[in-house]
Amino acid sequence: MKKLVYVLSISLFFSCQNQAQVNPEQQKVIDADPVEVPLEDGKAKAYFASGCFWCVEAIYESVKGVDEVISGYSGGFTENPTYEKSNTGRTGHAEAVEVIYDPEVVSFATLVDVYFGSQDPTQVNGQGPDWGSQYRSIIFFQNDEQKKIIEDKKAALAKELDAEIAAKIYPFQKFWIAEAYHQDFEKRNPNQRYIRGVSIPRLNRFKAKFPELLKEDEKH
Repeated sequence: MKKLVYVLSISLFFSCQNQAQVNPEQQKVIDADPVEVPLEDGKAKAYFASGCFWCVEAIYESVKGVDEVISGYSGGFTENPTYEKSNTGRTGHAEAVEVIYDPEVVSFATLVDVYFGSQDPTQVNGQGPDWGSQYRSIIFFQNDEQKKIIEDKKAALAKELDAEIAAKIYPFQKFWIAEAYHQDFEKRNPNQRYIRGVSIPRLNRFKAKFPELLKEDEKH
């Protein structure tokens, strides 16, 4: 279960600090050149952070054209992050997912639509009950084309909502795979309290909003 009280007390401190000044090591990550991940067996990879990775993994796995989604950490400056270290808010990393998909079936642009359409895009440093820099929203780009897609969709959404969009846009650097017990967490733990109260309702809201993007076995 998410450690909300512990996370809240620590991460609010660091989020306030971050508003005033960005850690120099974090700034290096933001300013770095993106790393482009090559196709493998015709499959591409994309990276997103949008709150709890249990929730985000389940959402992307419901999308047709997506083969697999892996939970992990990205966007920070610390080597070999762990769940416990990430929860301190001091690693720079956010809980993120690696989406392995068939670009002949689903485009990167559509995956960005899924991203913005499956969260509260105005919530800063968190989603729902999960707060802190480790839950901040980040979209990672691997090249200039992806960056432009993200920027255009973010600007259009800001205009539509007449609000500031919280998602940061980072050059992709490295994805660290999370501990084994986090993988497919929602599927393996459907009756867990957080999953029932937060993750499944979030997934169902996405399904109701984008039925045309769902795999056949997810249309129920």
